[in-house]
Order: sequence, then C-alpha cells, then structure tokens
Amino acid sequence: MKKSYLLVLFTLLLNSAYSQTAEKDTSWKSGGFISINFSQTNLSQWTAGGETQMSLAGVANLYKNYLKGNIDWQNTLDLGYAVVRTESVGLRKSDDKIDFTSKYSKKFSKNWLYSGLVNFKSQFSNGFAYPDDSVIVSKFMAPAYLITSIGFTWKPVDYFEVMISPATAKFTFVLDQTLADMGAYGVAPGKTTHSEFGAYLNMRFKKDIMPNITFISRLELFNNYTDPDKNNRQNIDVNFENTLNMKVNKFITAMVYANVVYDANVIERTQFKEMIGVGFGYKFDKK
Repeated sequence: MKKSYLLVLFTLLLNSAYSQTAEKDTSWKSGGFISINFSQTNLSQWTAGGETQMSLAGVANLYKNYLKGNIDWQNTLDLGYAVVRTESVGLRKSDDKIDFTSKYSKKFSKNWLYSGLVNFKSQFSNGFAYPDDSVIVSKFMAPAYLITSIGFTWKPVDYFEVMISPATAKFTFVLDQTLADMGAYGVAPGKTTHSEFGAYLNMRFKKDIMPNITFISRLELFNNYTDPDKNNRQNIDVNFENTLNMKVNKFITAMVYANVVYDANVIERTQFKEMIGVGFGYKFDKK
C-alpha cells in the first residue's frame, strides 16, 4: 500500500513537471562529457615477463536540465563500456554501466526544495564468472534497479546538493529465469522482482575545481526499514562514485574513476572498482 501511494504521488509530481516545462518560455541547458580511451602493450621475447594486451573503454556523462523560477528539473545519463583482450584469455568485459536519474524539485525556501526522483541502473551485455566464461552472472535487466523517491533537497550552492527521503521504493529486477531460479541479487528463488521500502539519501557534488578539471562525486544510501528480518534492517546499501575528468586540450582527455558499492542482498562484502584512462574526449555545454 505504501509503495502504491508513493508511485501515485510521484506520477502526479511528474505531471506537474511536464505542465511547467510545456510553456513556451523555458530555460533548458544540456551538455556532457564523452571519451574513448585506448591502450596497448605489445611484448615479444620480453625476458622480464608480461603479456601482450589491449583495452578499449568508452564513457559518456550526459545531462539535460531545466531551471526557471522555483522549478529545478535535472536529468543525467551515465554510460560506460570497456573490454580488454590478452593473449591468454582472449576478450573480456571490464566495465558495463547504464545509470539514468531524473529529479524534479520545487523550491519552498532559500536552500530547500520539495523533490521527486527516479533512478534506473543496469548493464548492456552478459557478464561471466571469470575465469569460467561459460557461467553467466548478469545480463541486461538481470539485475536492474529502479528507485522512486519523494523527499526534500538541501541545495546551498549550485554545485552541491543533498536529497533526503523518508519514503522510497526500491525494485530489483532479475529478468533472466536461470538467474532468478538461483535467487541471484536478492530476489526470492524463482521470482524475477524484489521490492523494498525505506529511507534514501542522494548527495551530488559537481564542480570545476581547476581550469579544465571537473570533479564529480555522488553518494547514495538506502535503508530498507520494512524488512521483516531485524538483521537486514541494520544493513545500508551504499553506492559511492567519484570521477575526475581532465581536459588536456580540445580532444585529449584523462579520467580517474572510483566506485565503492555495498549491498548485502548481493554479497556481504564491499565491492570496489577503479579506472584510469587517457584518450580522446569531448566536453560540451549548450543552452
């Protein structure tokens, strides 16, 4: 019942957002950062050891925002995909990411806004339990995560904001029956969806800390306080991402990325991912 009430409220909020932005006089701003990084190591009779390898990684951070009067509507899409090829194991996926967020807010005081948020996460292609490349552990929409949230945003400056929500629904989808039958990613064995209701925090920082250097940080916390298991109610899901984008010149860029994840429904250990890349990139902003 609580989840249905939350979804109805969020639908009404989005309808209000559409009516506001349908007016002729709008203030949209869009842009983003796109990069392709390539690296290669070629060894022949190399006595110190090593292995010939090459890697290719693509990253896109896109946004389209609306700001007018008391209305603040932010839309972001983060995509990533990377592969690495070595002589011994062949081609493997090393990164795969789809992350879309839409947040609509209306200011009611100097630094506070009412907010509604939708977030979707998944991946593009199959993931395997390496070194065994015959066992599939993930696919598109297996898993996928959907968060719908209503709460308040504190935004003291343009580059930093924190959304706090006491009413958030989180849905986990495993739309592959083999993985669903295994009870992967916290769904009950045989089921393809798992729903939770709890509290949510979303913190975002984005700022040009130096000329041609942009730092982006995002922290997401979720606590399912309706879980019937008291031990599970003590767990907090964590997703902490930090990206440093550096523009060397018009087309040469460098990127440092780190991601810390904890979700006891998936694995009771902290997950960590780190990427460093140099390659071709393009940053754009337009109104």
